Amino acid sequence: MNKPLQLPTVLTWTGEYKINGSKLRGFMEDDEGRIVYVLYEFQSEEEKRFHQSIPLVGKQYVVEGVVVEPSKPPHKYAFSMENYLKGKGAKGILEISNWRFVKTKTSFSQRISSHRYKLIKHIESTFPQTLTAEAQALLIGYQEQVDHETSRAYQILGITHLFAISGLHIAIVSFMFFQGLLRLNVRREIATIVLIVILPIYAILAGGTPSVWRSVLMVELVVLIRYKSHLTVDDALCVSFICFVLLEPWSIYQVGFQLSYLATAALIFSSHIINRFSSWIVQSFFITFVCQLLVYPLLLFHFYEMSISSFMVNIPFVPLFSFIILPINILLLVLTFLPGPFASIMFWLYEPCRLFITKLIEVLQSLPYQLWNPGKPSLFLLAIAFVGVFITFYLLDIRDKWYKVVISLLLPILCLHFSGKAFNELKISFINVGQGDSILIELPFQKEVVLIDTGGLLRFQQEEWKMPSPPYEVGRQIVVPYLKGKGINVIDKLIITHADADHVEGAEEILKEIKVVEIHISPGSYKKEIMDDLITEAVKQQIPIKEQLSLNHWKVQNVTFQYVWPDETTYEGNNDSLGLYIKKGNFDALFTGDLEKEGEYELISKLPELKNIDLLKAGHHGSKTSSTEEFINQLNPSLTIFSAGENNRYGHPSKEVVERFNQLELSSLVTGEVGTIEIKVEEEQLKLETTYTRENQ
Repeated sequence: MNKPLQLPTVLTWTGEYKINGSKLRGFMEDDEGRIVYVLYEFQSEEEKRFHQSIPLVGKQYVVEGVVVEPSKPPHKYAFSMENYLKGKGAKGILEISNWRFVKTKTSFSQRISSHRYKLIKHIESTFPQTLTAEAQALLIGYQEQVDHETSRAYQILGITHLFAISGLHIAIVSFMFFQGLLRLNVRREIATIVLIVILPIYAILAGGTPSVWRSVLMVELVVLIRYKSHLTVDDALCVSFICFVLLEPWSIYQVGFQLSYLATAALIFSSHIINRFSSWIVQSFFITFVCQLLVYPLLLFHFYEMSISSFMVNIPFVPLFSFIILPINILLLVLTFLPGPFASIMFWLYEPCRLFITKLIEVLQSLPYQLWNPGKPSLFLLAIAFVGVFITFYLLDIRDKWYKVVISLLLPILCLHFSGKAFNELKISFINVGQGDSILIELPFQKEVVLIDTGGLLRFQQEEWKMPSPPYEVGRQIVVPYLKGKGINVIDKLIITHADADHVEGAEEILKEIKVVEIHISPGSYKKEIMDDLITEAVKQQIPIKEQLSLNHWKVQNVTFQYVWPDETTYEGNNDSLGLYIKKGNFDALFTGDLEKEGEYELISKLPELKNIDLLKAGHHGSKTSSTEEFINQLNPSLTIFSAGENNRYGHPSKEVVERFNQLELSSLVTGEVGTIEIKVEEEQLKLETTYTRENQ
């Protein structure tokens, strides 16, 4: 914070907060208007239920606690809490240890936000469960009930914006409201003034996100243009942008803000291109095309992928949601406030139809090759992409020959697609998955991609009310973003060293997002319960699962992969972890899973030639039950990596083991201390890059 927060202090809840499991997270502000991100842990289930039953917006508390630094992202492609707070204008994070309610600070926006909360609860209590999330999202911009599977299906099809309150959405709601006033014999001038007054209220009711306010401001300015102004639509866009930046300058860091204004600008400045076509189907295609064309570099920069199918899927789904589903939801909401069976009858008629659409979306999103994932572009490539976009718009505007348009569009796309694969060195990345293992190996030009383990959480028994929903998933939230950020679409071999949760739990989510050619496991480990989800998903996708033993090997280009452990088929745990040895020229590396001292003794006794290696992944996260002196003395690794979580409950890596490496003057790094570790092997030399340095911890 610029000015330290003096504790205890009085803070007031804003409308942005979320209760999940035993945690309450959200934004509060002090008397000076400074926004603070807060975290509070409920002491009992009764306390949680009480806070779930009331709207918190406007409620003031005297709080005590400690201001903490935002957690660092595990790698450069992961969610950054620091950037998130920057986009919200928040000045820090406060972990509340104790608080006391003071009063409710009433204001116009607080009253509207309270009504929003009541509307959320009303929809939950009156709509069928299958329709609740959609109604809340479409009518008031509340998306907390939208489950991950549904959200991901919409992302794959490129129709996520249909669940957001867009300019078209606001325009339709405004039209229906305006026409309703006219049908009630309200004069047009009065109806216009009422609409201008009502729209900001609806913006607050709909959550007040940047896209909502942009849409409301645009509609209001257009109404004013038609009423008593000579302001053009593009001027209206600029005015709304300036107003937004002046009032909330931090909004420019929000992805939704950036995409919203870019997409709107694309529609406004290419309207004459779209209007050249008389067919509504062709017009619909070009509306999606120009929007996607202008925002696609930004989509890749933030999300590393974009939907290809969106160009066609939006043609039927935009009018379906905008002109049928949205009005039906408005009608259903109105009916729930009326006495009689009208709402029940409408739900009975509408729900089967809506479920059919959901099934159709599920089928469509399951089709392969719908996402283009070239990885995160550099700023240089981002600039090239935008230059290509502007040239394409210019050529379309002057009606130049079609092949020039294609060339101007495809050249940057090809640069983006192949840039992540244009390297001639062996890359090894130790992904910071917390207390667990996940190691990515990329051969030159990504000719072979190998992933060793997928991370995961060791989940402990806790009361049901404390369990978050959905649960935190390492595979989906850490490993998948890293793979997609590097433009990896195919994993040739997924190696699960052994059946421990912190090595295998993330596998199922990875299989759902990334194509896997084959899976290697330790003999007999498939019988363990923790492997069930992986096995089920692999069988569903028909991915072969192969048990591996010592001396099994394969070779790609000039890189040799050889299993050196285990040498028996009976699975008993850590000491039956798959041990993988890699050799490229004079460089070699050994990855030992959770191998402990008994396995280490047997390994070096059977392979006395295994010595003086360049890179070692220490066994069992650096536990004192592994990395024995005899093992380390024989291997004599130039660099050792301990894959262990920061401040983990097990104390990994053990002080005893770290001291052993220090005494032998051997270099070592811990993922929990330096983040994800990326190693490039260039002509037998190691080049090292970490997410952050020890000094910054």
